Amino acid sequence: MISTEVIIEASPSRVWAVLTDADAYPRWNPFIRSMNGRLQEGETISIEVAPAGRSSMRFRPSVLVVKPEKELRWLGSLGIRGLFDGEHAFQLTQLAPRQTLFRQSERFSGLLVPLIMRGQNAEAARKGFIAMNEALKERVESAGL
Repeated sequence: MISTEVIIEASPSRVWAVLTDADAYPRWNPFIRSMNGRLQEGETISIEVAPAGRSSMRFRPSVLVVKPEKELRWLGSLGIRGLFDGEHAFQLTQLAPRQTLFRQSERFSGLLVPLIMRGQNAEAARKGFIAMNEALKERVESAGL
């Protein structure tokens, strides 16, 4: 599992507004370069992920949880389900009226996890999460949303 977090000086509603504005991702998000589809439970979306120092990859995950201003979670697979699956989550926790703890995590499962998520691949994913967290913080705080 990979888990990262950042404190954003804004309300959860403002963080959520930026996080779910998929059309703007190419302008600010260094990790998830694009996201298309409806963010509704049971829907399939299309995302392009660019881990730090790696080639971009496309996934078509299923949206598992959409709790506005609290949590967004999806499950994606590399190829056939059960070989390499990742449950990606964004969680927002209000710390103060204008302060949000943003946590991004992914839990991996499947037969290929020991081969794929070791060493440099795991580090590239973690760096990608951190880059996105910092870019989200910068976008929310600088926009005065």
